[in-house]
Formats: sequence, structure tokens, C-alpha cells
Amino acid sequence: MLRRFEIDKGVLVASENDSAQILVLSAPDAAERERLVQEFDLDDHTVGSALDPDEQARLEQWPEYTAVIIKRPQNYSSKDQFVFKVSSVGIFYAKGKLVFVAPEDFPLFEGKQFQKVVSLPDVMLKVISRTIFHFYGHLKAINAISTEIEQKINTSMENRYLIHMFTLEKSLVYYVDALNSNEVAVECLRNNAQKLGMSAEAIDLLEDIIVENRQCARQAEIYSNILSSLMDARASIVNNNLNILMKRLTVINVVFMPLNIVAGIGGMSEYTRFTTGIPWPVAYGMFVLGLIGVATLTYWVLRKLGLEGSRPARRPVR
Repeated sequence: MLRRFEIDKGVLVASENDSAQILVLSAPDAAERERLVQEFDLDDHTVGSALDPDEQARLEQWPEYTAVIIKRPQNYSSKDQFVFKVSSVGIFYAKGKLVFVAPEDFPLFEGKQFQKVVSLPDVMLKVISRTIFHFYGHLKAINAISTEIEQKINTSMENRYLIHMFTLEKSLVYYVDALNSNEVAVECLRNNAQKLGMSAEAIDLLEDIIVENRQCARQAEIYSNILSSLMDARASIVNNNLNILMKRLTVINVVFMPLNIVAGIGGMSEYTRFTTGIPWPVAYGMFVLGLIGVATLTYWVLRKLGLEGSRPARRPVR
């Protein structure tokens, strides 16, 4: 899908004019890719790199165009099952136009920062800046989700919460790699800022982007290290909760074992010789009291031996 935009009094507005300076091509088919390559003299491999989620961020300069490949987080939905994915976006500056190529349709120019743009390099830098803040938003979501899952792990005996934590940890690894890759591309932009005709204000914005990207990468790395270092402890909590449950079941089994023996004896015909002449309500009452006494004595012995069940851990481990 092709969309066109123009800069009108410092604001990006949608346009139907073929001469629009900003083009956004989302999920292009083969025909659209071929037209893009022919019209702007682009390299088909570079265009394909913009659609490859595994491609590394980089800067390419050719006589005909300048290409910037950056990494961005994909929009998350409940269908992803705690998997936060990373995608690529290609930015091509060729023949006085700025072309964005992405494998999916997403709001590229949302936010107040796009209400004040002065040039095409300014638009490109603000898109990169918006991508970094998109990473920040996903990191906050991952932190909130991991905290919620952690509380469930502390009282659960299921493996699915651990699997969710492993998935989040894997997503953070990809985020750290994407942010580090973006840092390389942004550093290359900074080194070639004058060749690209960037103004002093654009260079200052580029410096801020470098700082924000480093901080975001550092935050993602901290979250990743925390999840990785505490995974063994959380797995031990699940195992401990399971052991406590088995311990409780064993105690219950041990308490009822002598009761079964006594009840079996009481059900024998020989037992009636001892209850001859005693009304059956009294006989059965004495028998039940005897069972209660045996159960109480068994539990008291188990408690003295320290084998009674204990409560599973409920306080979050920090």
C-alpha cells in the first residue's frame, strides 16, 4: 500500500499529489517493489533488506541514493503469547524524495513531534526518534508483564508461567540486539551528517537520538540480565511449591493409614464379640472416637518429627 505525504507549514499532511516528497510503502508486492526500484534507481537487495526482520540496521550511501535500515518493535497483540518481535524499516533518500519501506502497515507519523518539521532529514530523524520511544513503551510493558507473571510463579506449580518468562527473556535479547544495531546506523548518520546536508538543529537532534538509543539499550540489557539471573530462582520456587504439596499429601496419607487398619479390624466379624450387649450407637460412637484419637496421635507424632505440611512461598522474590 502506497501513501503520500507533504510538509505543509511545518506539519505532515496526507497528499494525493504524485509529486509529494514523502512516500510510505507498506507490505509492497512484487510489482510495487519493481516500480520502486525502477523509479528511484534503488538496489533490489537493499529494498528487500528493509522487509527482512533479521536484517541488521545500517547506513548505505550510493551516488543515486542514501539508504538507512533501522530496527523497530512490532505492534504487540494478545495473539503473540508474550513474544515481542522486531521488524525492519527502510528509509531511502533519492531524487529529492524520502521513501519509507516497511513489511507491515503501522502509524509512522503519529505524535506531536511530527507537527513541527522543516525538511526531509528532519522527518527521517524524528521517525528514528519515534522508534526509540516505541522501544521504551514496549520495555515498560515487558516489565509490567514480568512482574505479574512473577507473582503467579511464587504460588504456582505449573510450567506455563516459566515458559512465559523464558519468552520475555528471549524477546529482550532481540531488543538489545536491535537497539545496538540501531546505534551503529545512527552513529554512521552522525559521521555523515554534513554530506547529507543536515542543519545544525538536525545534528543536535541526532545527538539526542544517540543518547536516547544508548539509554534504551542499557535499560533493555538490565531487564534482560534481571530476568536471566532470576529464572533459576523462580524455577526453584515452582519445584519447592510442588514438593510442599507432595509433602502435604504424604502427611494426609500417613494420617489415614492407621485409620484404615483400625477400620478394617472393626469391620471383622470377630470385633462383634467385644461389642455384644452394647447398643450399636454406643459401639459405633466409641469406634469413631477411637479413630479420632488415633488420627490425632498420628498427627501429633508427625508434627513432633517436623513432617507436617508447610505453606508455600507467597511473598514475591526480589
